[in-house]
Amino acid sequence: MTTTTFGERLAAAESIHGPICVGIDPHPALLDAWGLSDDADGLEAFAETCVEAFDGMVAVVKPQVAFFEAYGSAGIGVLERTIEVLRASGTLVLADAKRGDIGSTMEAYARTWLADGPLGADAVTVSPYLGFGSLRPALELAHANHRGVFVLSATSNPEAAQVQQATVGGRTIAQSVVDDAAQLNPAGQPGSVGVVVGATLTEIPDLTMLNGPILLPGVGVQGGTAEKVRALLPEPLWPAAVPNVSRDVLRAGPSVTALRARLAAFQDEFAFLR
Repeated sequence: MTTTTFGERLAAAESIHGPICVGIDPHPALLDAWGLSDDADGLEAFAETCVEAFDGMVAVVKPQVAFFEAYGSAGIGVLERTIEVLRASGTLVLADAKRGDIGSTMEAYARTWLADGPLGADAVTVSPYLGFGSLRPALELAHANHRGVFVLSATSNPEAAQVQQATVGGRTIAQSVVDDAAQLNPAGQPGSVGVVVGATLTEIPDLTMLNGPILLPGVGVQGGTAEKVRALLPEPLWPAAVPNVSRDVLRAGPSVTALRARLAAFQDEFAFLR
């Protein structure tokens, strides 16, 4: 087991590759665009190409778990192999699972994604909307195993506002998530409890005290740009930003050379963050 925290490993990886997190989202439309079959064989070919293109080239790779689950046990097997190969070579893996539940069920989710099992990743996304305290099993296991957790705070989907922007005790729910996460990150070292904030938003919670990574999905096709991120985050928070791009890179495939070139363009675009 590693003795360095996820926050420390992330900072080290970003110092080499920059802040970009690239997604592996094997959407059926992308499989078709790549000339692949919409089945487990096509999924495996897609994932293997992504691994070849991104392994050792980027700070973080984020498989979107749902697109693998859609193919049943064969899809989960592809996800297992994808995670194993990336982590074995030192590329950080963020499992985009958005898990959120209570009690023993949350404990099981935590063991799945944050332990040394076949789906064990470096970090996982979780949803706090059953109450931040419901995440305790994941947060505790992540701390014990030197893994990371990214907690959904302010997402860009329009339906989110009725929950995330609701106010309780003078704070929005999104702000309370950030504040609760901040309490788990020690001062003086990179935190391992991050939050998820949409890169296409125009208003976000105050992240000043988080001391943890800020995952910014929505870069590229969804409209997130370097200029928007620059405007969204005050400069002191730039080192914490982890812009996430998926489809805008993946649609350059299936050529490994083209995938790497598109990734490199985003790495250059967001180099100002580091």
